[in-house]
Amino acid sequence: MSRIVFFLVPGVHLLDLAGPAQVFSTAADFGYPYTLSYVAERTPVPTVQGVPLVAGLDWPELGPGDLIVVPGWRAGTLAGGPAVGAEPLRIIREHHAAGGTVASVCAGAEALGTAGLLDGRRCTTHHDVQDELALRHPRAVVVRDVLFTTDDRVITSAGIASGIDLALHLVAVRHGPAVAARVAREMVVYARRNGHEPQSSAMLRHRSHLDDTVHRAQDLIDARFDRPLPLPVLASAVGVSERTLTRLFSRATGLTPLRYQQTLRLERAQHLMSHGATMDAAARSVGFEDPRMLRRLRARAT
Repeated sequence: MSRIVFFLVPGVHLLDLAGPAQVFSTAADFGYPYTLSYVAERTPVPTVQGVPLVAGLDWPELGPGDLIVVPGWRAGTLAGGPAVGAEPLRIIREHHAAGGTVASVCAGAEALGTAGLLDGRRCTTHHDVQDELALRHPRAVVVRDVLFTTDDRVITSAGIASGIDLALHLVAVRHGPAVAARVAREMVVYARRNGHEPQSSAMLRHRSHLDDTVHRAQDLIDARFDRPLPLPVLASAVGVSERTLTRLFSRATGLTPLRYQQTLRLERAQHLMSHGATMDAAARSVGFEDPRMLRRLRARAT
């Protein structure tokens, strides 16, 4: 069981909280073991948008597989934001020391910095307060103008909607990009954004469309890209003709179903080779009977 604990401070932004909470709640709806908790030093917690929130005052017992998230709040400066007490800072710090993961959205990075968790680590926050974060925590490595950063189980995001990107990233890391894509599709968040790099997974990179037939076809390919999946079988599974599927797939992704499968195979093979596998072993692992096909795809990509 993975418990997600949101630590709420006065003036919290609703979307900083609701975005990541919706991601993990949706994953739980799909059968993944997440339990969400909300903790504050005082309750009710006022929000910027005027909706008061009720939160618990006692922290649940946490383990290494659990996550603490500190959503952001509105403040002209980090120094002018709400003060976080010593006890929650201790809990956040000790949770990380025990192997747990901590995350922040927007100005929530200030709490992680005050807890000492940004020292020597890459981090980010909303662009309005990036410079101040660097001044207040000079040992932190502030990365400017990115959506989120990850460094040794400390994850920080730029704020507002980027909290959704952060949470989807964590779901992808824990359960695979196909699960993250499924959660994103359920939330109608198809334009996936991935940190400071281009979309690092082809499974997510080609999901920025609203065609449900193509998404269902991609789900099937994602689940078994290393095995034969003839076009007639794929088209029958999603209930359309081969010609219709090819047309819809190409329009939505810019690729044919076969080229999409090859892209997934190539990406996985390159990952295996970067970790020491030979080209022949990587080719067999991703479903190529002849390693020459992998060589040709690599040459084409280059």
